[in-house]
Amino acid sequence: MSEDTSARKITDGMSEDELDARHAEKMKKKKAARDKILATKTIEKGLLIVHTGKGKGKSTAAFGLVFRALGNGMKVGVVQFVKGKWETGERKVLEHFPDQVTMTAMGDGFTWETQDRQRDIAAAKAAWERAKALIMDDEHDLVLLDEMNIVLRYDYLDIADVVAFLKTKPEKKHVVVTGRNAKDELIDLADLVTEMTMIKHPFRSGVKAQKGIEF
Repeated sequence: MSEDTSARKITDGMSEDELDARHAEKMKKKKAARDKILATKTIEKGLLIVHTGKGKGKSTAAFGLVFRALGNGMKVGVVQFVKGKWETGERKVLEHFPDQVTMTAMGDGFTWETQDRQRDIAAAKAAWERAKALIMDDEHDLVLLDEMNIVLRYDYLDIADVVAFLKTKPEKKHVVVTGRNAKDELIDLADLVTEMTMIKHPFRSGVKAQKGIEF
């Protein structure tokens, strides 16, 4: 007998008041257990966060963190490694927070658009230099490296150099890296890794990228 079936048998015939009382007692025990766990979590540190996977939502989730940080009065640096020429909605919004946001769009587009490997490598290296400056300064609390996994995938940057640098980041600095095909070395170093899994995507049904959804 499954747990759900067993629970239904127990609650069969109970009045609403009895169900409410049973629920309150169950939630009370759950809260006590949760509070006990939370009491053991005492470390506060800057996190290295990686959003990867083939599913949609990697940059979207990362910009959600950016907006959350802004709401808490934090300062944010954003370096876009690929989408430099895209007029994105998030960039237009962030322009309204010049005192809190440093936005740098360095990329020239996806590598299949530029078709110029040396140009892509130069853009990636310039973006990484900018990213390093933002990460090491005393001003920004969170730095988003949007689509950096893509340039790492094509080896436009040396993953060993990137990992070595990230190991030296300030203790309280949060760094978020997005893009599919995250390197194993970066995943191993990260504190938090989320993989977006594609179940369905409208692009496969002939739907083009749309304003407000993809950009």
